[in-house]
Amino acid sequence: MSTIEKDCNTVENGNGSSRRSAILMGGAALAGLMLGRNALAQSSSVSDSDILNFALNLEFLEAQFYTLATTGQTIDVAAGISIKGGDGSAGGTVKVKANPMVPFSDPLLKQFAAEVAMDEQNHVKFLQQQLSTSAVAMPNIDLLNSFNALAQAAGLGSSFDPFASDVNFLLGAFIFEDVGVTAYQGAAGLLSSKTFLDKAVGIHNVEAYHAAGIRTRIFQAGATAQAASQAIAATRAKLDGTGNDDIGVGVTSGAATIVDNNSMGMTYARTTTQVLSIVYGGGSGGGAFFPNGLNGKIK
Repeated sequence: MSTIEKDCNTVENGNGSSRRSAILMGGAALAGLMLGRNALAQSSSVSDSDILNFALNLEFLEAQFYTLATTGQTIDVAAGISIKGGDGSAGGTVKVKANPMVPFSDPLLKQFAAEVAMDEQNHVKFLQQQLSTSAVAMPNIDLLNSFNALAQAAGLGSSFDPFASDVNFLLGAFIFEDVGVTAYQGAAGLLSSKTFLDKAVGIHNVEAYHAAGIRTRIFQAGATAQAASQAIAATRAKLDGTGNDDIGVGVTSGAATIVDNNSMGMTYARTTTQVLSIVYGGGSGGGAFFPNGLNGKIK
């Protein structure tokens, strides 16, 4: 079983605004094949298995977030999913607040969240099955300090608890899903196996459905939630070095910005280097949602 490190504190004392901004977007890690040419260049002889293991690390993060939000338990307890490596190596811990199950007030949102949790659990299981004995173990995951610094980094207040309410859950999920979609877009054509590429496209499409559902609900939540999403999007774009490949939810020129796309109506793409910068909060080797880094070759 995974170990849950519970902590009821809600504010992390940062070491400066740049560090807080970096930690903020660690939550954008997100789901799926967070791949791109720049990051692949960091490691020679990267195989499809290395790519799938990179994805598995990030799917662990999403699956744990949604499962904790909907059940209060980690994926190994709630769904019987192994967090061990295919070679039997032990999985890491999940640091999270005490009693993280979201007190949903909207029963429809609760059902949607449960569906997303199941999808992310299935992504973990699929990747583990494909990798078999070469699957990496779950790395240490922090769902407390990273979120605690979110508000400070985005100007949303002194703390942020994604498990506290419906809107907070939506904003926490917003961080994950948007980056997952852009990462899968960046992965197109990098896998050598057409079979794996076909499956990756299938996961990408599901992540896009998730993102659309979450962004729609943020739009419906009103101006305050929309403004928070815009602050998060701006911080993500700053962290990945582009400054302009991320759109928050709101209204521009009389039209909603529910869909995060470019001027051609296409999904933005992120390289692995860009995604790793978000995952590690602008650092290298670990940080933010993966305090000790990912497991595997690409990290």
